[in-house]
Amino acid sequence: MRKLTVAVALMAAALPAGAKVSLNPMVGDNMVLQQSAAATLWGTAAPGTTVEITPSWSDIATTVKADKSGKWKAEVETPKGSFNKYSITFTDKSDNDTVRVSNVLTGEVWLASGQSNMQMPLKGYPGCCVKDGYDEIAAAGKRADSVRFITVPLTQSYTPLDTVAASWQVPSSATAPEFSALCWALAGRMSDVLGVPVGIVSAAYGGAKVESWLPREILEGYDDVSLDPADIDKMVHYYRPMLMYNAMFVPLKDYTYKGILWYQGCSNTDSWQTYADRLATMVSHWRQEIGEGDIPFYAVEIGPFDYNNGQAAYLREAQWDAIDRIPHSGMISITDLVASYERFNIHPEQKKEVGNRLCNLILNQTYGHKEFPVKHPRFKSLAVEGNKARVTLDVSEDGICRNYGIEGFELAGEDRQFHPAKATSVEGNDIILVADEVDSPRYVRYCFGDFKLGNVYGGNYLPLIPFRSDR
Repeated sequence: MRKLTVAVALMAAALPAGAKVSLNPMVGDNMVLQQSAAATLWGTAAPGTTVEITPSWSDIATTVKADKSGKWKAEVETPKGSFNKYSITFTDKSDNDTVRVSNVLTGEVWLASGQSNMQMPLKGYPGCCVKDGYDEIAAAGKRADSVRFITVPLTQSYTPLDTVAASWQVPSSATAPEFSALCWALAGRMSDVLGVPVGIVSAAYGGAKVESWLPREILEGYDDVSLDPADIDKMVHYYRPMLMYNAMFVPLKDYTYKGILWYQGCSNTDSWQTYADRLATMVSHWRQEIGEGDIPFYAVEIGPFDYNNGQAAYLREAQWDAIDRIPHSGMISITDLVASYERFNIHPEQKKEVGNRLCNLILNQTYGHKEFPVKHPRFKSLAVEGNKARVTLDVSEDGICRNYGIEGFELAGEDRQFHPAKATSVEGNDIILVADEVDSPRYVRYCFGDFKLGNVYGGNYLPLIPFRSDR
């Protein structure tokens, strides 16, 4: 895991008199700019200085004046995405001193955040490997012109920061080990389908709670959150509220994004009752701060893991509740992408499959590639027929993919004591269940627990979302 940096003051030092034009680390060599957009570029110069910005793709220069604190920000119209390599020149008009960035691409840019399963690099974590991670690392150089990453180090701050200690990286066997494994798969697939470069801004913090990514003014309204440094300092570092927001979101918010990727929730299983509201609040606030409207928000349902608290299933429900509240959002389920031997591994190895599935959702919902399936089977209704339970699923036109050896269901009677159920048949979109211990079934659950594995798929090979009928 990358070293944690705790920042207690703004990273950007006060500008000396006569300071030359400089760029925020988000604006640099090898970056990907959002295509066909008014992309934001920013930095510092001497107060009052006029900065002229000239991109190689245009004869039109943009000028902006540094404010009294020496900060400047400008919007530059970008061309349609391509694999052409561009440069941008920034000129201090007071003395014609210039800064030039090169190897710039235009394409699709996504912000990826959350906790450790989003952060998890291709090289894996100690004791937690990424399946085929080193094969991807060995071949990473083939994507030098199609995928770029900027990975924000683990940082915390009590005050909002201006900058991050990171820079854009070109894929190679030397740089790729630190790339988010999930996002690496997603970005490569997206680039292949869309035919443009993809840039990933990776800002995830292992173990972070949703409260870690919210600002002071929102957290002050939560009775269960203390912002007293004396209380925060006592916490395990990854549970701390607000500090990741200040250090790992605020410095990135001015970049121009197509959308947001999110994989988080494991650390909120014991506070699932408030999760949906707080995640929806976070998304609304982030979108407001980014300033590009209701940009897409796509999430990953937390996978099976033995938390030993019985709360994970409720957190997954809360995740879907949040998605229902958040406009232009979606989520994938990954209950099938965790193996039985990973019961106590909160970092399952199949990151490529997760990235590909999340990419399919994005391609379908944001880019109109309807050939990629995105509709997970979901519970629709329960009918009781004697000692049998008829469970009807809401599925795509492809129906249910499995008709034998179905696992993952439980039935209960009035006592709400659940027992493993077996499927006697599949009839269209209905699964007929019985349980030896339940004579008169009333409730049904599927994979509803911390670590429950099932094997029901739709005909589009997307897994049935865990559910309970007794909510």
